[in-house]
Amino acid sequence: MSYIQAVILAIIEGLTEFLPVSSTGHIMMGGAVMGLDLNDPFIQLFTVAIQLGTILSVVVLYFKRFFKSFEFYFKLAVATLPAAVLGLAFDDQIDAMLGNPAVVGISLILGGVILIFVDRWFKNAQEDNADNIPYLTALKIGFFQCLAMIPGVSRSAASIVGGMSQRLTRKAAAEFSFFLAVPTMVGATGKKMYSFFKNHGALNSEEVNLLIIGNVIGFIVAMFAIKAFIDFLSKKGFKVFGYYRIIIGVFFLIFVFSGTIKEEKKIVEDGITYTEQMDLKSSSTALQREFNNRF
Repeated sequence: MSYIQAVILAIIEGLTEFLPVSSTGHIMMGGAVMGLDLNDPFIQLFTVAIQLGTILSVVVLYFKRFFKSFEFYFKLAVATLPAAVLGLAFDDQIDAMLGNPAVVGISLILGGVILIFVDRWFKNAQEDNADNIPYLTALKIGFFQCLAMIPGVSRSAASIVGGMSQRLTRKAAAEFSFFLAVPTMVGATGKKMYSFFKNHGALNSEEVNLLIIGNVIGFIVAMFAIKAFIDFLSKKGFKVFGYYRIIIGVFFLIFVFSGTIKEEKKIVEDGITYTEQMDLKSSSTALQREFNNRF
């Protein structure tokens, strides 16, 4: 991966991480357009680790809120609990879905349909301050966030919709989603980095430089994206994001079925995991061949 490619991916991450549009889908599309091997271990680490820069932007923008009271952290811990438990319990299944890009495209489209109507469904908002939500509400939002374990759903979209379902205003739901991203993404990044170091060893100097650049760019872009998103959301709502997701989802599926974005297949031999890429045409042909051989 070149430095230019790293900057582009970081810009995509910074723009989409806190918007309800699925940063995963956009990273996959951007990487495919640039000809990157998205199954390369370092690139997979890079796309997760640069989330640290975007997380820092939340802490900087909402600095006072993070140091207001210990109860704030207790509520975030409660909201993070479902993702921590289910993430560990269904780790293999989540990886399998990540290896199937068609799931991302379908999730983008279905999520887009939901966002078109979500403002109508949750009209009677009562709470405009994310700091005031009770613990049970935080837990319920945490369960909504778990829907984002399905690639393409969008962590931001799932948690914001969860907040609105608990009668938070769009602004309050979005802000709690930002706050919840901090422990959730720190955990996901830590897990990914541990896995990388365990299986591939230390990073070389160029990889370290790429990560530094990616996090700096992601931080700067996310700062502007969060401010713009809150302002737009308060005035316009989610409908535009819904239509956008549907359009991007259609293009994503075109990329998948044309073979531009490839399916990942993992093969385990003698305790060692090998990764094989195939487009859906090849996959369908292989399945048909196996069917014919058996029957």
